[in-house]
Amino acid sequence: MSIERFLRSSALPHIWCPGCGNGIVLAAILRAVDKLGLEQRKIVVVSGIGCSSRASGYMNFNTVHTAHGRALTFATGIKLANPELQVLVITGDGDSTAIGGNHFIHAARRNMDITTVIFNNSIYGMTGGQYSPLTPVGSKATTAPYGHMERPFDIAALAIAAGATYVARATAYHATLLTDLVVKGIESKGFSVIDAITQCPISYGRRNKLKSAAEMMIWQRDHAVFQKVAEMKPESLEGKFVIGELYHSSAVVQEYTAEYDKLIARIQNKGGG
Repeated sequence: MSIERFLRSSALPHIWCPGCGNGIVLAAILRAVDKLGLEQRKIVVVSGIGCSSRASGYMNFNTVHTAHGRALTFATGIKLANPELQVLVITGDGDSTAIGGNHFIHAARRNMDITTVIFNNSIYGMTGGQYSPLTPVGSKATTAPYGHMERPFDIAALAIAAGATYVARATAYHATLLTDLVVKGIESKGFSVIDAITQCPISYGRRNKLKSAAEMMIWQRDHAVFQKVAEMKPESLEGKFVIGELYHSSAVVQEYTAEYDKLIARIQNKGGG
């Protein structure tokens, strides 16, 4: 079936710049929902503020466009109120790891059954072109006109260390892989994180002399190393990044909403004592 049924045609055309990869990431999420045959009315998409977070307005599900950095706090409340809902969070690299960084690590620690897709374009694209916690060293931004000097987060390593049970990465170039990873993230019971590397040809690309969106996608292709290759040849990682399924916990990790329901039942059985 066509994924167009998952779009709000009245909200189109979108506001993204020509060459922006956000539409590719959005389509990957919709294809994942289609593959899984999820019930449309039981899906809730929560977004924060930024270019990527505008995606929720185009999606024909129950959607919430929240405050900057607070998508996961709203998503936590929604999931606790109705654990039967499939909660997806759409967020950017700045939205999730800067102002929302504390919420990110604690959602992972609690192991909420939430799937979070990070639209990682290495910049604050909508709000002025400032550098984010995922901006590469040496890159230029409005707040780093002579080159960014801070080391970026490895968002996958951060998510794993904080307690996420499923972590993966793909790019806008590897759109089919991205869809498959979102499918697995949704299927995984617990907190799932998909780092979706996407191009921002305007706020990031122009400032860093990257000629076009197509060239930025070629860069994604040429610098991505599949997980199995990386395991075989560690030296091949220099100047590159790993894509694929990076972590999937095989251990029995308790999901937070299930444990919360058990706590409520235990208290009720004891008469509130």
